[in-house]
Amino acid sequence: MVPVENSPALPQTVDVAIVGGGIVGAAAAFYLAQSGQSVALLEKGLIGAEQSGRNWGWVRVAGRDLREIPLALRAQEIWPGLAAALGADLGYRRTGIVYVEKTEAARTRHLTWIAQARPLGAAPVHLSPAEVAEMVPGLDWRCHGALYLPEDGRAEPQAAAPAFANAARQLGAFVHQGCAVRALDIEAGRVAGVITEAGRIRARRVIVAAGAWSSHFLARAGVRLPQLKVLSSALRTTAFDAGVEPCMSFSDFALRKRQDGGYSLASSATSVSQISPDSFRFMFDFLPALRLEYRALKLRFGRAFFSELIAHRHRPIEQPSIYEAVRILDPEPDAAALKSVMETIGKAIPAFAGAQVAQSWGGMIDTTPDVIPVISEVAQLPGCLIGTGFSGHGFGVGPAAGELLAQMASGVTPTLDPKAFALARLVGPERRIEIQKWL
Repeated sequence: MVPVENSPALPQTVDVAIVGGGIVGAAAAFYLAQSGQSVALLEKGLIGAEQSGRNWGWVRVAGRDLREIPLALRAQEIWPGLAAALGADLGYRRTGIVYVEKTEAARTRHLTWIAQARPLGAAPVHLSPAEVAEMVPGLDWRCHGALYLPEDGRAEPQAAAPAFANAARQLGAFVHQGCAVRALDIEAGRVAGVITEAGRIRARRVIVAAGAWSSHFLARAGVRLPQLKVLSSALRTTAFDAGVEPCMSFSDFALRKRQDGGYSLASSATSVSQISPDSFRFMFDFLPALRLEYRALKLRFGRAFFSELIAHRHRPIEQPSIYEAVRILDPEPDAAALKSVMETIGKAIPAFAGAQVAQSWGGMIDTTPDVIPVISEVAQLPGCLIGTGFSGHGFGVGPAAGELLAQMASGVTPTLDPKAFALARLVGPERRIEIQKWL
């Protein structure tokens, strides 16, 4: 993880306080500071240490929910200029992203997505099996073709959020790691700032970009945000050249060439959902998604349920919170799934047969019932904005999401219309959960 230096002292007052130092919160801090706003970026652990630093590192438009495409296209515009804007190498490369089709049904879904995505500004192409084989030396994997976006790319997750935070600090933002926010400070029915373990900070606006912690944090203020955590496991190999440059997803595994010369590998077939108290709290919200994805989801019930039931209870604000007890979510990876990935990829792509595993890890994805983010003001709590629930898509769109949140917090007309990401689609009388499955 790239180091980030803390600011010397906690501010008493800022224009905007941000809860959570992932890529979305850090990007929002940068854009706010760039626009002249005073901002405090507050992270209970280390900047980018949770899912923002543990993801696949893909920057993609390919296969996204149609409602996300404008956000993804804006991110695609931003990424090439970030190295110069932030003064840091994020390892960004436009190498293309390929989703290989194992079945005719997948091919049909991709062709339908291509037809609907092109009018929105995306530029996808469909590859033949022969064209897929040309991209992967020695490929032994029968396919029906692939969805391909040449303009998509990759970057290094562990570099991105810290780079935004460091650049924000250089512009005058206050950055504080190891500083848990225990609660929103609410006066006369609106946000007045935050209460941290180190003291209060007054702010006219607060952005909650706390990833997998967001729903729990907001519940204390009476804000209902349907959100669950899903374990994603990945590994990296030692440096070697398999001759594969694009990011690629097959039905059982996915890969990304890394800046250090190795590859990041992950399962594209299964994820693990630990049954928690929130699983029951949000059961009916997530039933449509469960029906659609039950074959790809492993459900686990165990000691963690009871631990979370007790340890995650909200305490008086004068007492240490769960955010101080768990500074960084660092779950054990799904070893069986990663073993299967190594076995499968070694058979499909001969160059990986002798690959050596350098490291494996797990991360908690914050997901919503319709698998797209919440980027929204909270109608019932003026001054509060939410940027969370990116459902495994947050790294690639993070810069655009941060920019959008910064604009919303500043009261300027946003570059993009955030209506598709409103909290109201998931709760209240306007509730309408729509799930799009393209990949």
